[in-house]
Amino acid sequence: MSNDPLLQPFRLKHLTFKNRVMSTSHEPAYSEDGMPKERYRLYHAEKAKGGMALTMTAGSALVSRDSPAAFGNLEAYRDEIVPWMRELADACHEHDCKVMIQLTHLGRRTGWNRADWLPVLSASPVREAAHRAFPKEAEEWDIERIVADYASAAERMKAAGLDGIEFEAYGHLMDGFWSPATNRRADAYGGSLENRMRFSMRVLDAVRDAVGPDFIVGIRMVADEDLETGLSRAEGVEIAQMLARSGKVDFLNIIRGHIDTDAALVDVIPVTGMRSAPHLDFAGEVRAATKFPVFHAARISDVATARHAIAEGKLDMVGMTRAHIAEPYIVAKVKAGAEHRIRPCVGATYCLDRIYEGGGALCIHNAATGREAQIPHVIARTDGPQKRVVVVGAGPGGLEAARVAAERGHEVTVLEASSKAGGQIGLAVQNPRRRELVGIVDWRLSELDHLGVTMRYDCWAEAGDVLELAPDVVVIATGGLPQNPPLEAGDNLVVSSWDILSGAVKSAESVLLYDDNGGHQGMSAAEMIGNAGSKLELVSPERLFAPEMGGMNHVPYMRAFHERHVRVTINTRVVAVRREGNGLVATLGSDYAKGWSEERHVDQVVVEHGTAANDELYHALKPHSRNGGAVDYESLVGGQGALFPQSNVDGRFDLFRIGDAVAARNIHAAIYDGIRYAIRL
Repeated sequence: MSNDPLLQPFRLKHLTFKNRVMSTSHEPAYSEDGMPKERYRLYHAEKAKGGMALTMTAGSALVSRDSPAAFGNLEAYRDEIVPWMRELADACHEHDCKVMIQLTHLGRRTGWNRADWLPVLSASPVREAAHRAFPKEAEEWDIERIVADYASAAERMKAAGLDGIEFEAYGHLMDGFWSPATNRRADAYGGSLENRMRFSMRVLDAVRDAVGPDFIVGIRMVADEDLETGLSRAEGVEIAQMLARSGKVDFLNIIRGHIDTDAALVDVIPVTGMRSAPHLDFAGEVRAATKFPVFHAARISDVATARHAIAEGKLDMVGMTRAHIAEPYIVAKVKAGAEHRIRPCVGATYCLDRIYEGGGALCIHNAATGREAQIPHVIARTDGPQKRVVVVGAGPGGLEAARVAAERGHEVTVLEASSKAGGQIGLAVQNPRRRELVGIVDWRLSELDHLGVTMRYDCWAEAGDVLELAPDVVVIATGGLPQNPPLEAGDNLVVSSWDILSGAVKSAESVLLYDDNGGHQGMSAAEMIGNAGSKLELVSPERLFAPEMGGMNHVPYMRAFHERHVRVTINTRVVAVRREGNGLVATLGSDYAKGWSEERHVDQVVVEHGTAANDELYHALKPHSRNGGAVDYESLVGGQGALFPQSNVDGRFDLFRIGDAVAARNIHAAIYDGIRYAIRL
């Protein structure tokens, strides 16, 4: 038996968890037709294979038809879900990983114009800003119907062979009755705390009648909304104590905060640059007050913090949810004494931003997550000949290609023009708030050292340098260089976001930043300009502010902009820049009103328009390659057949390029390129 607190078993009723590590309920938006089919199953099965004791599915599964999916939710009100959930549970049980599901009625946290266009409801007709629907007040017949729906959904999950369920009570219908901010009723469901708890208690009674006394039932609950008009800490702890005494639930999963706006949600689920485990101590206080099993997750992304949570008796089970999106093999690596090889969660929250913007969850630097059917998390050695692979460029894509090629057993050399690895991540981390992104680079460098990869820095590789190494495969990962947006005049008067981020150019007293890209690059430069004390106007031609970034990452930027009095102007282009005296004049134009124009007098104009591919070496090497740089996309996507069409019988190597060396994209795209090509070598 290990002495590691994280590896100790925990008994909950009849259920024994083999260790204290879990993934809390979340919705990766991998469902198909509201069902957890292959992609959903493989995602959870991989984490089970990685050693965790409990995986909780759904975030949350819907109990009623008038709770339409807001972000790919599972539809637990349909009988068809039972065999799919049984298949998922069986796949996880093979690895002694318990499986639960979170059930909910979303209440006001959805939209009326989704699915069947049924009215949104809540305890009272109080609008939620994040989803914008105006809910109706739940009537008695609604309550009767939804209570029965909870019981039916619970029965389905028991029939599917799950180990338990939990109910969602933060930001959804159940706690909509609890909170004074959302419950203004004057009937038996409003007023006193006992009345506000009536709906929840009715649900729990109905569920217990349906599934019996032995089936595990828990609740993920807000115990303090951290909102002046909302549920107080005192009442939240009292609710936790009521539930613990009731005999109707078996565990509490504690949350602190409210989620009705993007800004509030980020305080509940912090992103990079924010505090680690901000609500852990509070969850521990609830455990002490209730003397009841407590689970919790909120940016517990490293093993040391998780271990502390268990060792100090703050939690019974510790949720490392985003951490497992980055690294599903956390427990396996801890058990193997390879804790230092765990791929870190860097808090980028690309996963959640994609969900809330209508896509599936993807980790910024683990491209296998969510793609388990096509890309393995554990790279197997090739059964073919060992090849000599040269990777030019040590940005995230190049480092990933080198890592995967080396895992495959190939001899890998990386040529990097600068004195250190990282590429554009080196610029991103110049913003102090985003320094954790360096973990993307540091982890890969550590892995490359472990794998014996040769790294050559300060090497501006030309065709001869590459040919001298007699490669079998050449990977061009040279990234891109900043480019100006189209301007009628003044190209030579502007500076790039790169100039600001790198510190090559200091921000002036008054600055206009024109962001014609909509991602982190312009926003991060703007944040640094604002923090330097400059008077700043951020101008964008987009109708939505920074559309390449999701809502959760939007929040810290907007906080900084408000604190620094940054002016934001959308739906507007910079047409031209001219010099006037010691300053500059930026001419603004509109896509919407022909002839409209305004001018801004500033000391400096900063522009962001993505990158142009740094592809000179690629084109110089094409004539020497067997494939002329060509890739068979059907083979790349399908995983079968020859990846590189052979067109030059005198060619010496296969050649391909990845990441921004192809076109301006993002970190995940570069890393995805790196693994999807290198896994085929």
